[in-house]
Amino acid sequence: MDPNASVAGLARAIQLSVAPVFLLTGISGLLNIFTGRLSRIIDRVRVLQDAQDRVDPSQSDSLERALKVQRRRTFLINRAILCTGITALLVAGVVAVLFISAVAALDLAVIVVPVFVLAMLFLILGLVFFLLEVQLAIRQNPQRYY
Repeated sequence: MDPNASVAGLARAIQLSVAPVFLLTGISGLLNIFTGRLSRIIDRVRVLQDAQDRVDPSQSDSLERALKVQRRRTFLINRAILCTGITALLVAGVVAVLFISAVAALDLAVIVVPVFVLAMLFLILGLVFFLLEVQLAIRQNPQRYY
C-alpha cells in the first residue's frame, strides 16, 4: 500500500468532515441561546412563585396565569433544546461515518444521506419550538415590545 495514498485518503476524510463540524459550531451557539432563555424563564418562575406566597388572594389569579405561561415557555424551550441536541448527535454521527467512509474507502452514502436529512428535520423542529416560545414571550408582555 502506498503511504501517499493513505495520507491522501486521510486528507480527504478530514475535508469531508469539516463542513458538518462548522454546522456543529452553529448548533452549539443555538444551544447556548436556548439554555440562556431557559435560565431566564426559571428565574422568572421563582420570582412569580415568591410573589404568589406574599400577595392577597385577589391578585393570585393573575400570578397563576403568568406562571402557566412560564410553564408553557419552559415546555417549548425544553423541546427546542431536545431537538437541537438530537441534531448535534446526528451531525456528529454523520461526521464519524464520513470519516470512516473516506478512510476505509467505503461508500456509506446510504447511511449519511438519511441521517443528515433527519438531523435537518430535528433542527427545523427545534427552531419551530424556539420561535413558538419567543412568540409566547412577546404576547405575554406586548406593551413592552411595541
